Amino acid sequence: MLLYNKRLKGYARSLRINMTDAERHLWSKIRLKQLNGYQFYRQKAIRNYIVDFYSPAARLVIEVDGGQHYTDGMLEKDKKRDKHLINLGFKVLRFNDTEVLTNIEGVVENILENMPPTG
Repeated sequence: MLLYNKRLKGYARSLRINMTDAERHLWSKIRLKQLNGYQFYRQKAIRNYIVDFYSPAARLVIEVDGGQHYTDGMLEKDKKRDKHLINLGFKVLRFNDTEVLTNIEGVVENILENMPPTG
């Protein structure tokens, strides 16, 4: 069972309701087991973090980063967060908003290349 901070549950729900355009665009391509039959969840709490997208069977976390992620402080926080998730056994993929909005086929191909072949 995946452990999470229960105080994040309401915030995660709010993030699902208020997804960015890039997150909505990617969600439309990965929801309903469209990628090799793997189920994805959006805005999922894992320990003390909320990840944008998560596939438990593929052990994969996908983050879609807006411009705020490219400041010195956030880069360091994201690096620490990724390390923690990797230590839990997850593969972490990061894409920026522009990449998702302008090259969704390339993003989906990259995700597929980083997933087990069947679900």
